[in-house]
Amino acid sequence: MLRRRVGTSGLAVSRLGLGTLTWGNCADIESATAQLATFVDAGGSLVETCDGYTGGESQRMLGDAIAKLSVGGMRREQLVLAGRTDVPPGGLSRGALLAALDTSLARLGTDHLDLWQLPFPGSADPGGLDEALTAVQVAVLSGRVRYAGLVGPRGWQLATAVERARGMGQAVVPVSAQVEYSLLVRAVEGELLAAAGHHGVGLLAWAPLGRGVLTGKYTDGTPVDSRGASRALARYVEARRTGPAARIVPAVLTAADGLGTSPLAVALAWARDRPGVAATIVGARDRAQLAAALASDTLTLPDEIRAALDDVSRPHPPA
Repeated sequence: MLRRRVGTSGLAVSRLGLGTLTWGNCADIESATAQLATFVDAGGSLVETCDGYTGGESQRMLGDAIAKLSVGGMRREQLVLAGRTDVPPGGLSRGALLAALDTSLARLGTDHLDLWQLPFPGSADPGGLDEALTAVQVAVLSGRVRYAGLVGPRGWQLATAVERARGMGQAVVPVSAQVEYSLLVRAVEGELLAAAGHHGVGLLAWAPLGRGVLTGKYTDGTPVDSRGASRALARYVEARRTGPAARIVPAVLTAADGLGTSPLAVALAWARDRPGVAATIVGARDRAQLAAALASDTLTLPDEIRAALDDVSRPHPPA
């Protein structure tokens, strides 16, 4: 699998990342371990995790999967662990953030994250941005974190964080922005994409399949074994089954039929090759689903099909 640099940083990741949102919901430890093995065997490196997924169970499963595969010869250095920290109970204070980081490291069974991703501090967070950036600085200097990034920032937030961090040293400057980006959600193409390009920040696109809607599986209802039928994830899927999906999903199905491939591959290839995107992140229920996503790595959309998908999915009004 091809590697890409995240923005202008020295961090290189596989252009398809493995998400772990479903681990502990739709995937058990056996499935999770099989997914990770399949992903690494295919040349994948970027694994996304979050301390808020299934109350931390997803991270514990990932740690167990890494330990099991390490016995078989997989090396920790083959993985780029991108860990997200949700807002802890104490807010985005330095102490709360570092405590959350240490909890994640213990669950994962590792001494460092390759990429630590934080939300932009809100007005109620103690110390605000300076406090959060100081936590990043401590984490980097102590070796617990290699690079830092933001989760879901607006353009002005990303620019503000980069400029403020530069005064603290290059190691603290965010190199990534993890954002929802798909044919169904193109809001990042407004000010955020411009800010990221200007500051050398790479995008990690999550939900590139429109939370599963772009695969076409929900066209005629809700499959009983899908995320849309899961009590934990149904609301997550329903949010993308309305509005533009009615015109975009048929276009994806038509493109897939014409290319002799799957709608999943078409949607992933479109998001993967958007300007500024370093990697797309997909989650799977089992190894078979993941294998289908990995197969998309060989697909490059013809210019005319890409243009048609661009047109049918263009936001109205534009992002």
